Amino acid sequence: MAAESHERTRERVARAILENGPSTAVALGEQLGLTPAAVRRHLDALLADGMIEGRQERVYGQRGRGRPAKVFVLTDAGRDEFEQAYDDLAVHALRFLADTGGEGLVAEFARHRVADLESRYRPLIDAARPEERTAVLAAALSADGYAASAAESPVTDGEQLCQHHCPVAHVAEQFPQLCEAETEVFARLLNTHVQRIATIAHGDGVCTTHVPRGIEVTGQHTEDPAERIS
Repeated sequence: MAAESHERTRERVARAILENGPSTAVALGEQLGLTPAAVRRHLDALLADGMIEGRQERVYGQRGRGRPAKVFVLTDAGRDEFEQAYDDLAVHALRFLADTGGEGLVAEFARHRVADLESRYRPLIDAARPEERTAVLAAALSADGYAASAAESPVTDGEQLCQHHCPVAHVAEQFPQLCEAETEVFARLLNTHVQRIATIAHGDGVCTTHVPRGIEVTGQHTEDPAERIS
């Protein structure tokens, strides 16, 4: 029973890192109600198993005295524990499309893949007030397993949409068209020019999209996703 309890707590620590992105031991302890010693014991076990790795925390703006705190992020092996929706077949299939039909065909496939997401999210976003749209999009993404959140940007006037889980990260590492198509959907849904500033596929702990405040693009949503891919 003690071993089972240990495993459950270790999974809670790993999931907290998944859902919140790069996390310090102190923040994990406060969030999960664990003592510093208990958190570090589970972190050491996850590090030993190759599930997480330690990095220095990124500091935005003016840096204070002392070294940045160490944060822990999931490795590829750690993400695999949360049922990644990719495999070698997907990579080989997209490589076949690229080799036989060109990179444009891969991009078309990527847009086709997110067309359903756009059509399902559209009523939710359109029903929300402008200042709530990023948060509504984050909630919709979370319901689909992306563990997303929305928060004020620490460096610019706007918001950051963060996705702490990407079910196709390994595939997107080789085919960035998947990320690009998703970013295009975010721009149309939020009716503004968004900017992807970090991706899990490129080794970042979180997929982060900057959403500027108060800049709407007239006519951003002009066509139905089904019409665009037909």
